[in-house]
Amino acid sequence: MTQISHDDVHHLAQLSSLQLADEEAESLRIDLENILGYIEQLSELNTDGVEPTYQVTDLQSIWREDVIDDYGLGREPLLALAPDSEANQIKVPKVL
Repeated sequence: MTQISHDDVHHLAQLSSLQLADEEAESLRIDLENILGYIEQLSELNTDGVEPTYQVTDLQSIWREDVIDDYGLGREPLLALAPDSEANQIKVPKVL
């Protein structure tokens, strides 16, 4: 099992911009050791022949074709609705 020192915990806290009291650091040290112990247990599992799971919904292609739909509206009629336009663009008040 991986041992984590108090210095390791304080170094991680410093990297994370955390301030830990001594009892918090001890509690965190124990939690980190438990987490690393669990990861070591997982690494002992035999995963030979297990296929990676990329998705669980059986969807083959979720992407639609990229088709432009202008809903029967053109640029000119829409620009005509704007209060002011210039060079095929709608002019709006300057916002600072």
